[in-house]
Amino acid sequence: MSQNFRVLPMAPMQKGASYTKPRQQVVESVTMDQPALSVMTDFAVVTAQTIPPLESIEHARAKMIHHGVRMLLVADDQNQILGLITASDLTSERPMQVIQTQGIRHADVLVKDIMTPRERLEVICIDDLQVAKVGDVVATLQGKGRQHALVVERQPDRSQILRGMFSTSQIGRQLGMPIHTVPVAGTFAEIAQLSD
Repeated sequence: MSQNFRVLPMAPMQKGASYTKPRQQVVESVTMDQPALSVMTDFAVVTAQTIPPLESIEHARAKMIHHGVRMLLVADDQNQILGLITASDLTSERPMQVIQTQGIRHADVLVKDIMTPRERLEVICIDDLQVAKVGDVVATLQGKGRQHALVVERQPDRSQILRGMFSTSQIGRQLGMPIHTVPVAGTFAEIAQLSD
């Protein structure tokens, strides 16, 4: 090494020392009339949990449990979003369909095999949330039959960057009541899938 580095001073940790908590304070209790942004998980202050597409679904399940989340963003090595995978995906029929069609073991089913691809994801622009209420978010999630909604921020070049997300389970805890959603079909193929 050509540079001279110095040893930094160290001292004993004091009694009563605490630790830094995430900057986003989750509001314990909200009403439907409060600002929508009060129930958004903001990725500017809370780390988004991601998983590569070639990981096993068992690794995805373990990561969700470890981080206490029900959704992971599927991202490549350039941090570009390829899709998402939810706890519901893991318990759906999709893993079994992959096992049957590909003739593989459950342990060999990959995230990419059952994730919802980016092309099928819909997002809310954060600009539309500036005057929105919690009730608007709940109505949107119920109207779309979704447990999660992604929020993007438009960049000057009109590209999108994922800024946060809404979760029915988190909003339900904050409202003190469950938020029920029923899957809604958007295409004929999805209608056929829902009627099976």
